[in-house]
Amino acid sequence: MNNNTTKKPVVCIFCSSSGDVSEVIKTDGARFAQLLAEHNFALLYGGTTCGLMKTVADAHKKSGGQLIGIIPEYMIDRGIQHPDLDEVHSVEDLRPRKQAMLEKSDYIVALPGGIGTYDEFFDLLTMKQLKRHDKPMFLLNINNYFAPFMALLHHGIKEKTIKVENLELFRVANTPEELMKMITTHHSMVTCH
Repeated sequence: MNNNTTKKPVVCIFCSSSGDVSEVIKTDGARFAQLLAEHNFALLYGGTTCGLMKTVADAHKKSGGQLIGIIPEYMIDRGIQHPDLDEVHSVEDLRPRKQAMLEKSDYIVALPGGIGTYDEFFDLLTMKQLKRHDKPMFLLNINNYFAPFMALLHHGIKEKTIKVENLELFRVANTPEELMKMITTHHSMVTCH
């Protein structure tokens, strides 16, 4: 595994590997990646050329951003590693990939995605609940995509299976601009202390 030489603050993005997502999801995902580059944040993601992941990566690179990929060796062997990565960190499988993504990022963001995205977000949210990390976590609620997810959490709170304070472990933004403002505000507070 390469050493992380990144000097910029790093935003980890989890998102869909499907190329069939709606145009609004593609557009807003790309817009957020562009904003990260414009605000001098590096983008860390799963490192592939699949679906929304590629859309986000390409938009970030096109805007002059720094692109970091953490990719399992078997995906490299399948030939789906993004060719324009500034840093490549190869890992054995999905579990060490999540750990590496956590360790190398300053912020964690989930865009619309499938089972893998939910797994990644829930895994790191659980670790945050258990105080294994304290990195800011966000959902980019494009086109109200995460409304059913939020309804599930509120149902768990109602049924006493989830504590209400767990909603404070992450924040929800409805637009790329709103999310970028949340991250830049937090970052300026941290760097001023």
